[in-house]
Amino acid sequence: MLAPGSTIGILGGGQLGRMLALAAAELGYRCHIFAPEVDSPAADVAAAVTRADYGDADALAEFAGKIDVATLEWENVACDAVRQLAAMVPVHPGAHSLEVAQDRMAEKQFVEWLGGRTAAWAGVDSREALDAAIAQVGLPAILKTRRFGYDGKGQARIITAADADAAWEAIGQQPAILEGFVTFAHEFSVILCRGQDGAMVDWPVPVNLHKGGILATSSLPAPALVRGQAEEAVALARTVAEKLGHVGVLTCEFFACKDGPRFNEMAPRVHNSGHWTIEGSAASQFENHVRAVVGLPLRPTTLVANRIEMTNLIGDDVADWPKLMADPTARVHLYGKGEARPGRKMGHVTRLGK
Repeated sequence: MLAPGSTIGILGGGQLGRMLALAAAELGYRCHIFAPEVDSPAADVAAAVTRADYGDADALAEFAGKIDVATLEWENVACDAVRQLAAMVPVHPGAHSLEVAQDRMAEKQFVEWLGGRTAAWAGVDSREALDAAIAQVGLPAILKTRRFGYDGKGQARIITAADADAAWEAIGQQPAILEGFVTFAHEFSVILCRGQDGAMVDWPVPVNLHKGGILATSSLPAPALVRGQAEEAVALARTVAEKLGHVGVLTCEFFACKDGPRFNEMAPRVHNSGHWTIEGSAASQFENHVRAVVGLPLRPTTLVANRIEMTNLIGDDVADWPKLMADPTARVHLYGKGEARPGRKMGHVTRLGK
């Protein structure tokens, strides 16, 4: 267990790192950000910053000498860099969680091995293989790069066979999976946290609404169908965390279908669909992640309101900040980003009610 005053290294400088650093500061810990960007939201609130590429071995070694433990705020850091860092300082979560989460094929195979259900899918490593995958999975379907896809990036829809050429070009002819469409009523996520001692807590599941492949809102209570499937989904997510030896927050996204929950994807980190926990829970996902990383006991995840809604401020939505700041029901979080580009998450707003 690391005492307050210790330094937590965070790989990544985005808004998730920012909120982790704020939660760590409340517990008396310092944070040191490691990220390549010149300007990053997390750097504004951290005690120290190293600006270097994740593959810079010398910079990682110097970074390790200045921290007591490391974590990450996104999953696309190279596993080799995490292994290098882990040889010098504890890193939570470890490279195994990243290896599975970074590769959509590995992710689906792992979850299916654990007994989870996914959409029908097939691997695609060439244009010819795409035709074979279409014959196996059927259409309509979505072609997704195996790596580096998030918020709708690295994806192309294939409605008819005539769309295959354009879809293959759209994803840059990269290794991919073809995923069949799933008929679902709702999307929801399981957010849990696992400590170094194996103890786990999870939060009540929110229902999520996406627009253009980007999360728009997360709200509770979830519809009855989602609540009825939550126990099975949570059990699977807990098994995933246990088998990975994961330490920290793990998020698993699901589709609520007629025949039960279907696993969509996972993120080995704090997650956008859990931002509501800052005001809506006795302990936020960020606080419990910090607690897990430094070895503290995890806190309860009891809700503090009957109704909770988190809304993302995407692109020009942030221009409404004067109105939002004047709204007594709105808990506004702005991420300190300069340019409001389309699709860019600029902040979020949480509202609690009875």
